[in-house]
Amino acid sequence: MLGLNKQDTSLFLIVVAMTVLAPFFLNPFPSESSLALFNAGYPDLMQRFVIFGIFAIGFNILFGLTGYLSFGHAAFLGVGSYAAVWIFKLFTYNVIPAIVFSVIVAGAFALFIGYISLRRSGIYFSILTLAFAQMSFALAYSVLSNPNFNLTNGETGLQVYGDDLQIFHRENLPDFPHLFGLSMRANYELEIGSWLFNFSAGYYICAIIMIAAFYLAVRIFRSPFGTMLRAVKSNQTRMYYTGLNARPYTLAAFVVSGMYAGLAGGLMAAVDPLAGAERMQWTASGEVVLMTILGGTGTLIGPILGAGFIKYFENIFSKINDTILHGWFAFLPEGLENLMVAIVHPFIGKGWHLTLGILFMLVIIFLPGGLVEGGQRILNLLRRRNGQKSDADKSAQSTPAE
Repeated sequence: MLGLNKQDTSLFLIVVAMTVLAPFFLNPFPSESSLALFNAGYPDLMQRFVIFGIFAIGFNILFGLTGYLSFGHAAFLGVGSYAAVWIFKLFTYNVIPAIVFSVIVAGAFALFIGYISLRRSGIYFSILTLAFAQMSFALAYSVLSNPNFNLTNGETGLQVYGDDLQIFHRENLPDFPHLFGLSMRANYELEIGSWLFNFSAGYYICAIIMIAAFYLAVRIFRSPFGTMLRAVKSNQTRMYYTGLNARPYTLAAFVVSGMYAGLAGGLMAAVDPLAGAERMQWTASGEVVLMTILGGTGTLIGPILGAGFIKYFENIFSKINDTILHGWFAFLPEGLENLMVAIVHPFIGKGWHLTLGILFMLVIIFLPGGLVEGGQRILNLLRRRNGQKSDADKSAQSTPAE
């Protein structure tokens, strides 16, 4: 199917099913339930799942295949966002030109940074990419916000105003990013009993793009180009001894990865037409590293799982406060209730990073292959149990004959 082998086709169909049915399985609890806090089926969060999934898929093409660890990928995310917002300001709110321009600008920027950074490898490459990202952040935050040529609008962030040029914008079109008139904010609500499901146009547009990005990543992984990238990761010195120059391959992987980041940045601007320098900070680059490692470096679906895992904890656990905790432990005596709230308090709200850090440590210690390895272990365990049951049935059936 679509040029994929049987295993990749199954994986691709799983990703498609997960993406299309996300509004249902991300809302497992009734809307009025106290556990509805853990629902993640609302448009803003679902959009973040797929957008950061694209970001992580692209990063995995570089890190997972070549082993080159970039600490500066947030620079391409930010550049993509700025490029998209400038399209909105100057030409049109249609997301197609904005997304295309984001990918092109991010690819050109990645070509420039990669050409310089890939002269070194290992930790030196990582530090170079981090330095470029921090310089980009400084430029966006201060230098390029000069009143004479204000390209980024500094700490306020670049956004669209009513007096902007917008050459191709018309009165009958939404005053918000749209796809040929379909607003990214368009939302349909389906109420079934006590459950409320949201079907957002912005989410499904981003989801379709993520599915296409995932399919392209699968083709890259299975292509001769992907094989060469694995050879770079395996033993680059041996490649040079055989007469193969690894730099064109690593540079191509870096540019493709940067274009994925630019695509994610363009989609971020499409669902919220605002671009800020904070998207270029080193913390954003570190976040995509965590997503990839947590999901499973070098795997196909791992980065998507890692992105969803981190964004879920970031959005859900950060909303829990002491009032909610008191409600959870209200069945306990007052002294014990206060004690439990005091124990859990550091791990929720602004302390959600502590919870994520502990979970990340546990995954790295017990599942070095990330969440994908955990899923594989569960599947192997189920297969083993089913095999043992079938063997037991066979022996029970053969006993009378013996």
